[in-house]
Amino acid sequence: MKKIGFLSFGHWSPSPQSQTRSAGDALLQSIDLAVAAEELGADGAYFRVHHFARQLASPFPLLAAIGAKTSRIEIGTAVIDMRYENPLYMAEDAGAADLISGGRLQLGISRGSPEQVIDGWRYFGYVPEEGQSDADMARRHTEVLLNVLKGEGFAQPNPRPMFPNPPGLLRLEPHAESLRERIWWGSASNATAVWAAQRGMNLQSSTLKEDETGEPFHVQQAKQIRRYREAWKEVGHAREPRVSVSRSIFALVDDRDRAYFGHGKDSDQIGIIDNMRAIFGRSYAAEPDRLVEDLKADEAIAEADTLLLTVPNQLGVDYNAHVIEAILKHVAPALGWR
Repeated sequence: MKKIGFLSFGHWSPSPQSQTRSAGDALLQSIDLAVAAEELGADGAYFRVHHFARQLASPFPLLAAIGAKTSRIEIGTAVIDMRYENPLYMAEDAGAADLISGGRLQLGISRGSPEQVIDGWRYFGYVPEEGQSDADMARRHTEVLLNVLKGEGFAQPNPRPMFPNPPGLLRLEPHAESLRERIWWGSASNATAVWAAQRGMNLQSSTLKEDETGEPFHVQQAKQIRRYREAWKEVGHAREPRVSVSRSIFALVDDRDRAYFGHGKDSDQIGIIDNMRAIFGRSYAAEPDRLVEDLKADEAIAEADTLLLTVPNQLGVDYNAHVIEAILKHVAPALGWR
């Protein structure tokens, strides 16, 4: 059994070919797709966060709105770039969204990927400390977030407050119980996966990874997941961790699917990103029977408990609901995921 959700970047474009032509369209359609996915029996609605781009950016109003309109589906991010975040303000926003949803928030965070502008986090007022990199700053922000989510008091109360205080040091409010255990780290390397395990975060591994061995993407990703779980056990955390992988998967069940995605076999790609040699995982698109056989050979999907299906959101809510339903109906049962 696997949890199966969707992952949307929330692109919009004024192009006549796009069904999502404005920021308002992207936000409202994201809510509608989450509601539709829940009705279809999907397990999660996840959203990517990019700044200075025609994509979804500030996630918490969107997550709160989805939480208010759904009752079961997990809602989350994959991922928020921590270079841009005030971790205390973020903890308050996340706590509010989690309480609105009844404890369904799954918050994916990371060091982030290349953005649309140079050092965009500087425009948000964040500068790495002397001798540190922007990645160090992201990890420092993360450490602060993880600490405040524990719900322990740390702030000295005003002796003459406007409203009565509870005794002792004060914590941030609203506090969401167990949210600390629902934080995920988006990792592109084995080393950062180990770092996440040591700090008790779940693991998100996407369709991009540092090319550390020259092996196929799914093999390297499976090894990353196994190393993460080994590190988790070495630390001795009490709970079992969760691991998600992202994939572009399309079951070709009608003429629309074949027109959009039936264009031949895909394969892994190698590229350079932030001076790192990276490997980009293949997409899957085939008739359901063939798709099942292809997915059986993906070692990383087999290792993960959660699969996030990247969706082409500019094709509209109805078509993306169809994409999700096709996987749930024609593929997941044959693979034992349902």
